[in-house]
This record gives sequence, structure tokens and C-alpha cells, in this order.
Amino acid sequence: MFDLDLWREVFQSMNMNKTRTLLSGFTVAFAILLFTLLFGIANGLENTFNGFFKDDATNTIFINSGQTTKPFKGFKAGRKIQFKNEDYQYIKDDYGNKVQYITSRIYKNLPASYKNEKSSYSVRGVHPDHQFLEKTLVYNGRYISEKDIQEKSKVIVIGRLVAEDLFIGEEALGKYINLAGIQYKVVGEYRDDGGDDEERIIYMPLATAQQVYGNNDYVDQINVGYNPAMNYDQALSFSSMLTKQLKKRFNVSPRDQRAIRVRNMAEASKNVNKMTGVLGILILVIGMGTLIAGIVGIANIMIFVVKERTKELGIRKALGAQPKSIVAMIMIEAVLVTAIAGYFGLLLGMGVLELIGDSLKKYFITDPSVSTGLIIGATIILVISGAIAGYLPAKRASKIKPIVALRDD
Repeated sequence: MFDLDLWREVFQSMNMNKTRTLLSGFTVAFAILLFTLLFGIANGLENTFNGFFKDDATNTIFINSGQTTKPFKGFKAGRKIQFKNEDYQYIKDDYGNKVQYITSRIYKNLPASYKNEKSSYSVRGVHPDHQFLEKTLVYNGRYISEKDIQEKSKVIVIGRLVAEDLFIGEEALGKYINLAGIQYKVVGEYRDDGGDDEERIIYMPLATAQQVYGNNDYVDQINVGYNPAMNYDQALSFSSMLTKQLKKRFNVSPRDQRAIRVRNMAEASKNVNKMTGVLGILILVIGMGTLIAGIVGIANIMIFVVKERTKELGIRKALGAQPKSIVAMIMIEAVLVTAIAGYFGLLLGMGVLELIGDSLKKYFITDPSVSTGLIIGATIILVISGAIAGYLPAKRASKIKPIVALRDD
């Protein structure tokens, strides 16, 4: 049952001891503030690391060619390695059960125009599987198809920002864009979580790019999406085997690291997971230390509060106050101060993160934020700790005989 007199006494006590109340509240608010900032920054770092994989599937292997740096089997150093369609087909045929997606890439940079609008864009010739490896989100029309490859169709898929640049207020789908003097039909528009640069790219069928811009079967890069059923060790073993076989295929020394470069996203992903895991543990330890410091601070203050009010409690007992009412009064004060100060610390911490969020990007901290549930949980821990911190000394004080309490110095 709600006891109005009890609550009136609690607020009266807090009002008469403003300094004590403020110190108690400051201890809790500061602990929650630090807790919020620490976890917010940790989440910001994790967001940055995870952002590295936003626009590429995590099971992707990138295969790039370069120049040999060591002589091998009669071939001199400095020989350029050039991938062709047959190399794409070799990987697709020989490693079919290990490959989920595969695409070649050709890179071009071409001037584009539509009516009076002109600009220059990165253009990539790709296979249909590229959509899944690049995590391209087609929101209008379609992507490059196998039929486009076979017929060498002059069709393109454009990024959201390309459409905004060239088709101001117009529907892009079905229209034609002039790329370096050749007309291409827009069959699709896409978004990409990788950022603005990724949405200013134009995709066309790889066979079309080969025919129009070189009349050859060369490719600049081959990307493979390995079977997601593979674990980390199997994925690394697969990429190592690919590297070894491709070096044999091009007569490249096994010790030559620059002629054929194979990068497996699984390795980068595991390193990031390790880093974020260690960071999470470190922040958790520091955060728990902060909470413990707050708990100790509350406990010390509550012990001092009870000691300071010993005579008052003795008088209350002499006037007939029940021990449970004394305990309730001190516990309510402890819980009330802890809850209000904890909520204030939470709001302050989230406000600081919101205020400085953009300025932290230069330190590789992206969108620092913290789960409200986590901070509320931490506040509840402090509230419970405050209740315990108030209960134990209050329970002892409630058992003191009035005559003893009144003699207390």
C-alpha cells in the first residue's frame, strides 16, 4: 500500500541534504555516462570494421594478375600475366562443387551522356553472378543476364547516383545512354550499401565490353564466391589451392607473390572478428570496472548516510517507528537517487555520442551508438546495488536500541 507520509519523509530528507544527494547522484550518473561512452565507441569501431564488408559477400575470393618478379622455367622476370575467358571457364569447370558464384571483371572509365547531361563513370564488364558477389540491390528493372552475355547485348545496369546525375526527374529504365559514342539501353537500376562511389558505377555484359573495347577475350580480374558450407580452414585451403594451380597454369614461380594475387575475404573477416572480439572483452572489462566503482561509491555514501543519521533513527525508534519503516525509508531514498541519476547519465551519454558522432569518423569510429537495453540493464544493476547498499547499513541501524543511538557521536 502506498504510504504518502513515507514518501514525504524521503523527499524531505533529500531536500535537507542536497549535497549528499547530489554526490550520490553524481557517482551513479558518471558511472553510467562512462559506460555509455565506452560501449558507444566500441560499437562505432565495430561498425567501421563491418563496413569493410558491406558491399562484398564475405565468401568472396579476389584473383588479380600482375607481373612476374622472378624468372621461372625459362621465362624472364617482368612478364605480364593476362587472364582470359578460358581461365574463368577453367575455375568454373574444375572447381564447380566448391564454387557458388563466379564472375570476371573488365574495368573501363568512359564518358557518359544523356541529352544535355554529361559525366564520366567507372564501367565494369561482368557476368550475371557479379550481382551476388557485389551485393548489388536491383530496385528497378533487372541485372545482366546470361542471354546478354551470349548475344553481346548493348545493355547496362546503372547505379542510383548515375540515374540521378543523368536522368534529372526522368525515368531511366528503357532509355539509352551514350558511352563514348555508343548507345546502351538501361535495363536496370541498383543500390549498393558500399557508399556513393559504388552507386556511380555502370555494369554491362562482359562479352560486350570485350568486343567493343578491345576485340579480345582478356579479363582484368576473376572473383569467386566459394561454397558457403565451407568453414574457415576449408576456405583458406581452397584459395591456396587456386593460387597454386593458377601459378602452374601460367608458369609462375611458387615464391612469386606479385604475379598472381589471391585475396580471400574469409581471412580478413576472421581477423576483424578477432579484433572486435578482443575490443569487446576489453570494453566489457573497463565497463564492468566502471560499474563496480559506481557500486562501491554508492555503498560508501550509503554507509556514511546511515552513520550520519544514527541519532535521527534513534529518535524515530523512541517515538515508535518500526524497524521496517526505517529500512524502507533509506532504501527508497537510495533507489530513487540511483534511478534518477542513472537515467540522467544515460541521456547525457547518448547525447554526447550523438553530438560528437560525425567528428569521430576520422578516428575510424562510425555511428557510435549503444543499445538502450544494455544501458538500462547497467542502470538496473546500479539500482539494485543501491538498494543493497542502503539495506545492509539500514538493517543494522534499525536494530540499534534508541538509547545507544542517541548517545552516538
